[in-house]
Amino acid sequence: MLRILLTVFLVIVASLIYGYFRELNPGEISIRTSSTASFDLSPVSLVLLSMAIGALMVTLVVGLRETKHLIANWRHTRLRRRDEKVDGLHREGTHAFLSKRIAEAVGLFQKALALDPNRVDSLLWLGNIYRAEKNHAEAIRLHRSARRLEERNIEVLLELAKDLEGAKRFEEALQTLQDILNLDQANLTASIRKRDLFIRLEQWGDALEIQHRLVKANLSEQDQRAEASLLVGITYEVGRQFLERGHPEKARRYFRGAMKRDRTFLPAYIGLGEILIREGKTKNAAEILEKVYAKTRNVIILHRLEELYLDSGEPGEIIRVYQEAVQRDPQNSVLQFYLGKLYYRLEMIDEAYDLLSTLEGPQDQLADYHKIMANLHLRKQLMEQAVEELKKALGFKKRVVVPYLCTNCREESREWSGRCRRCGLWNTYVALPWVDTSRAESQGDGETARARSIPYQGIASPYETV
Repeated sequence: MLRILLTVFLVIVASLIYGYFRELNPGEISIRTSSTASFDLSPVSLVLLSMAIGALMVTLVVGLRETKHLIANWRHTRLRRRDEKVDGLHREGTHAFLSKRIAEAVGLFQKALALDPNRVDSLLWLGNIYRAEKNHAEAIRLHRSARRLEERNIEVLLELAKDLEGAKRFEEALQTLQDILNLDQANLTASIRKRDLFIRLEQWGDALEIQHRLVKANLSEQDQRAEASLLVGITYEVGRQFLERGHPEKARRYFRGAMKRDRTFLPAYIGLGEILIREGKTKNAAEILEKVYAKTRNVIILHRLEELYLDSGEPGEIIRVYQEAVQRDPQNSVLQFYLGKLYYRLEMIDEAYDLLSTLEGPQDQLADYHKIMANLHLRKQLMEQAVEELKKALGFKKRVVVPYLCTNCREESREWSGRCRRCGLWNTYVALPWVDTSRAESQGDGETARARSIPYQGIASPYETV
């Protein structure tokens, strides 16, 4: 009721005001809308019409602005709800993955990406899952999509490099790692990954260049020691490649560089001896190897000397070296075994029999020992003893063919090399006349998952045990 009365009152007041101003402003104003059309209005009516038109325009502008604001709020609310739903799906996918429900995690991440194809973290997680399942093509597609969204995202680039390496697209992986270093020159992860990839490709010169920088990086004391050790191995490999390519002087420089950094690095000494042998300086090579053995007492040096002297037609020299070594360490069963084996190789049957028949230690573990003893018994016409030794040799489930064993991963090898083919570490092979086979098998199985196959050929591979 009050509103009606107020409306009537306002209408009456407006009418009185209109009538008052109309009396004060008599006459008409002609307004043309075209060359032939026009209409007349009183001055007061014109003013009121103008005010009405202005009010209408203001109302339209305000209405449009409010409408736009409402639409924006609606869109924002819709996007927020979508983001909340995507966040929820991503969290559930993460939890499913961590709980090893891989198929469920894949489905959840795919739903999240269906709602928001530009979700970088979902692209990352789903790509990582596909890479773990060896679906490198899909992993590359997803991580490249993430890269297009965030070109400077280091995490995305690192994961993409892993995908490319897994797909054996090594050049693209190297380029991706270089892209990271272009963005962040001090990125250690990218540098280490690039170095490891060069090692895998046996591009030792490129790996050495990166390794020199890594050694100078601000690392923990333990990491610095590990990187310094790796620098020695890579330096040796550069020298080995130069030697294989017919550049002995360059090889010598790198071998000496490895020796300077690590006086106990056996492969460099053997490499240096190999250079002298190829240059025809057999006597100098033998002298160096004998000096190295005197310092290191490493049986592998004796193996190399054995081949060197036998190839040179000087069996007496290697017998002398072994005998002197046994005299210096008469309780060393390892040296006695190899001396007996040398006698056996040289057809010195009586000497081999006298030495090996009194040897304690290997008979319970080394099949080759029993094979040698069986042959010696046959030479001496001791048939029953020969049969017993052969039975013992044939009773081994695992034949230990060689004395070379990696101290890191327990890998056994018929030939010595500077680097273990299984775990990729340098200077880890040791020569033993027998090994605890049960221990070697158990530890070897434990390392299999972490080890990787590394194609590698070292220099100077002495000989097979028997």
